Amino acid sequence: MVVMNSDNSKFTWYAEGLHFECLKCGRCCSGPAEGYIWVSRPEIKLIARHLNMPAGEVKQKFLKRVGFRITIIEDIHTRDCIFLRDNQGRKECMIYSVRPGQCRNWPFWPTNLANPENWNNATRKCPGINRGRVYSPDEIQTIKDNDKWWQTCLGEGQAVAGLIRRKEIVDRVSDIYKWLDEEMSAQSVAAGSCDICGKCCDFDTFGHRLFVTTPEMIYLADKLGEQNFKPMTTDRCSYQVDGKCTIHPLRFAGCRIFCCKGNPDFQSELTEATIKKFKHLCEKFGVPYRYVDLPTALQVKNDSPASRPS
Repeated sequence: MVVMNSDNSKFTWYAEGLHFECLKCGRCCSGPAEGYIWVSRPEIKLIARHLNMPAGEVKQKFLKRVGFRITIIEDIHTRDCIFLRDNQGRKECMIYSVRPGQCRNWPFWPTNLANPENWNNATRKCPGINRGRVYSPDEIQTIKDNDKWWQTCLGEGQAVAGLIRRKEIVDRVSDIYKWLDEEMSAQSVAAGSCDICGKCCDFDTFGHRLFVTTPEMIYLADKLGEQNFKPMTTDRCSYQVDGKCTIHPLRFAGCRIFCCKGNPDFQSELTEATIKKFKHLCEKFGVPYRYVDLPTALQVKNDSPASRPS
């Protein structure tokens, strides 16, 4: 439960931040109560692009006008958002990567943030409230003020949303890396652990290539600084110096998974599971998914994955 805070700042009772973790349960998009999901013209354009439909068809099939505003229609029986569909027993949003700002800002709505009672009452609808990571007051305020998240997506200027999404992506990649380390640690009990000899970092001699994904490059750029990317001039990883990895805590998923002593089948299955996580991350935050070899990824250009966080 949230405890009242005596801070008299503009953030009042949530001066120490609020916990939230989206559990993807779909309850915030579900009935039985009737509601409105307001959409703007730019958001309609993005939804149409996502569904590969003309905007007019999207308006006809999925939207309706209420007064001077436009809302997504609901199922007449369940009052669920029309874009909320069942997928093997789980409710999933058909347009999650381009969902409207109202959906993106949940649960940091003015009504929920008015006082601790409203915030705690919202847990009846959303089990993700009061759990997960802490959102600072500054983050919450930025989310509340972010009514033009779509600007970057439509190429109409830089939006604050890009910075928010970048931080969230970095946090999620960190979680994936922790999960990977735990999986590899459990496997090493039976198969033996990596000696960190560095032989596999000489890709040509070892006879393999290292592929990395967009979220991993965003993570590396955030932690290391894109200005510190070191293009590969030989077949050896540019971050291996004197036989040691200089970015070992930040190393890629492929580095964490591969072990010459390990079970190839286990490593292959873990790689596939990890790629799915990164693909889902790209879909969730609306970033282009890329899976390229390390020499290509480290060639920093204006259109590199790391330079486009949103």
